[in-house]
Amino acid sequence: MKLITHNMLSCPIKGVKNGFPFRIEVGEVATREADFDPTFLRHILPRIEYGALRAAAASLGFADLPETVPEGATEDDAFLQALHHALLELHLEEGALVCPETGRRFLVNKGIPNLLLHEDEC
Repeated sequence: MKLITHNMLSCPIKGVKNGFPFRIEVGEVATREADFDPTFLRHILPRIEYGALRAAAASLGFADLPETVPEGATEDDAFLQALHHALLELHLEEGALVCPETGRRFLVNKGIPNLLLHEDEC
């Protein structure tokens, strides 16, 4: 699961109000190269919850993102490269996503998060 996906997921349990961001329990992380596209990064940056991305990247062992989005970030090649790596090249292969409100664990297996609910959670 790429961190761009993680950044757009929230807990699907009925009645949960604080279901974002999932806390990540890391089992296995992989890095896969992806083509660098600065235009895509410039367009996606305003849609990303940056604090959640930074925390998720750190939990996967990548601590090179600055604390806040730097001024002029869309023209800062070093920042865009780090953003690209965090969003598109880091993959959670095995582990779990944990709801911040309920503590419910959703397993990630072979890079696929299983967000299926139990009957009593619907």
